[in-house]
Amino acid sequence: MEKNPHHLVMGELTDYLSGEILPDTHDERYRQKLARLLVETLGYDKADIEKNREVIIRVGGRRATLKIDFVISRQNSAVMMIKYAPGSLVTRRLSNIALSRILFPYQIPVVVTTNGEDAEVICGATGVVKGQGLRDIPGIEDPWVQSLPQLPEPVSPQLADKAAKISFACWIDGACPCDSDICTLQD
Repeated sequence: MEKNPHHLVMGELTDYLSGEILPDTHDERYRQKLARLLVETLGYDKADIEKNREVIIRVGGRRATLKIDFVISRQNSAVMMIKYAPGSLVTRRLSNIALSRILFPYQIPVVVTTNGEDAEVICGATGVVKGQGLRDIPGIEDPWVQSLPQLPEPVSPQLADKAAKISFACWIDGACPCDSDICTLQD
């Protein structure tokens, strides 16, 4: 059952979104708390929330797969990306904005960085912090989410390349090689 020796496994729990049985870790408890917040408080439909979306990051002949905790879609395009990691939020701001530029060929408008207790809500296009705290994560009826354009803003190949380098440097090169739930690296 223990996939990662760096995490205390306290048993099993049932995933709120899928019903799948998962290892019960502190990190997974925070992810479950976030999933409940998205559905029960913020009004998103479970069908519009994708958990553990994989993104392949390619830089200089190296390749890694990283998981995004939650991608929330509306009308067939992602409107929000939520990346969870314990610890400081500020140190992950740039790397999460970068991820929001390579997950799809367009800019994800709302980027949420969270440690499960606190959050930064960031405008993906500008990098401006629009809210602080879990209470500021926009719900389905939030004017910001409602006013998002039907056609998302495309990301240029040059910006996507820069974003991939930032993501790789911050999430892959600086990550513990044993932390298999964060990424897998392939040369």
